[in-house]
Amino acid sequence: MQDAQQIIDTAHEMADAARKAILPLFRSSSIITDNKRPEDFDPVTQADRAAEAAMRDVLSRRRPQDGIFGEEFGRTEGDSGLTWILDPIDGTRAFLCGAPSWGVLIGLGDACGIRYGLIDQPYLRERFEGGLGRARLVGPDGERTLVTRQGVTLSGATLMTTFPEIGSPAESQAFRRIADRVRLTRYGLDCYAYAMLALGQVDLVIEAGLQQYDIAGPLAVVEAAGGIVTDWQGGSAAKGGQVIAAASRDLHAQALEMLRS
Repeated sequence: MQDAQQIIDTAHEMADAARKAILPLFRSSSIITDNKRPEDFDPVTQADRAAEAAMRDVLSRRRPQDGIFGEEFGRTEGDSGLTWILDPIDGTRAFLCGAPSWGVLIGLGDACGIRYGLIDQPYLRERFEGGLGRARLVGPDGERTLVTRQGVTLSGATLMTTFPEIGSPAESQAFRRIADRVRLTRYGLDCYAYAMLALGQVDLVIEAGLQQYDIAGPLAVVEAAGGIVTDWQGGSAAKGGQVIAAASRDLHAQALEMLRS
């Protein structure tokens, strides 16, 4: 991309704007919560909406030609061939509990797939970046390169997912086949699990029922760090659905075979 640096600068300005909108409301007694799905608990807060609005304001100034697809305000068409994919707070349930495992997700895609992404954890001041020649974490301890952990077999792997009751009964059964084989399984980190995979702390993330805005940013970060992200059939995960992210191709192949069986 000829305007790669402007894209990177824009993404960071968006993440900064989202931080500013969200942090005054984190661990606040005045947070207002609505339920988007009456038959279940699917919360949205004023922090979600304020953060997406702040990111959209940045794009309207810096890159009005680009499209936008955000969780809270839907689609805005553009004519550049590029679309920003935004999840202002991935992990709103964790946000409501005061746990710092939620994050701001920013992805950038074109007709060829996802090209760039950020996972930003405002409270911890950690920003994970991948794509356009970058694979790095910038945080309170400075900057470090993101590299996934290599050489781990399934029996020695650490697996993460958000919900223990992953997806449908059939999807849950497939997940259990993997969970029964790995060394350690942990739950509940939302997008932060993908950040830890890119950092080399965990080896697998397996989820189902994701939306495009849940995976676009994490996909770019994990793949820039040397990992692989696909659906459960080994195809593109860029649209969401069933997702498996692995630290290495060998580990991905082992886990994918068990998911398919």
